[in-house]
Amino acid sequence: MEIIIDGMLWFTAISVGIMAGVYFTFSVFVMKSLDEIEAPAGMLAMQSINRIIVKSLFLPIFFASSLASAALVVLMLIYPSSSGATWVMMGSGLYFVGMFIVTVTGNVPLNNQLEATDAKGPGGAEMWALYLRKWTLWNHIRTIACTAALAMLILALSVRT
Repeated sequence: MEIIIDGMLWFTAISVGIMAGVYFTFSVFVMKSLDEIEAPAGMLAMQSINRIIVKSLFLPIFFASSLASAALVVLMLIYPSSSGATWVMMGSGLYFVGMFIVTVTGNVPLNNQLEATDAKGPGGAEMWALYLRKWTLWNHIRTIACTAALAMLILALSVRT
């Protein structure tokens, strides 16, 4: 069982690192850049990003990392004496809640609202302002959660070697 846990832990740590980088990019400069583009170009660009991202490698990594982190939590509940179990459980749990749950309950509904709004229509500017504020806040939470989860998973890996 330890070899399965090790493999899942490595996959999860690497995929969490990838996701942390994606969210960090949006938090640090993508959203600010889109906000500085003359309206409604930023909103149109984000609508395009949201359509493209679900057709990219992002979505399989998003779901696979979420599933792997949830599975690791379950495995650590079953095998609590496994080396680094506490770090594995904390990192995987934080990632699942702070990335997956936040995305599903915070970012995705905002993406759907943005997609349903005509960027050049009467409610476009108001929707874009609301989206920028709320979506970016949720994204900051995902960035912090992913980064902290990655640190915990790295600690787990270091304890297990």
